Amino acid sequence: MCHVRLESLTYDVRGNVMEATKSVDELCVEHKIDVKKLAELSGLDEPKVLAIVLGRWTPSPDERDKVAAVFGVTREQIAWGHKTPIQHIYGSGPG
Repeated sequence: MCHVRLESLTYDVRGNVMEATKSVDELCVEHKIDVKKLAELSGLDEPKVLAIVLGRWTPSPDERDKVAAVFGVTREQIAWGHKTPIQHIYGSGPG
């Protein structure tokens, strides 16, 4: 089944709303878990967890499962992705 995330809602292919999703940082606030504790409970290193919480790193499926398990949800119930716009780097390049 294909899912599309729009405005923190997940829709199935027929356009039916499935459930609201939350970002990792929203879940941390809701569960009163800081980055250090999330890293400890998920088994991921703290710098990577910080990047995930800040939306600077999109975790692998395995990492998503580990983070989701801490909150008692599935990876599909979390809104993943970059929050910071990706900027193009201009220049003449190598050489």
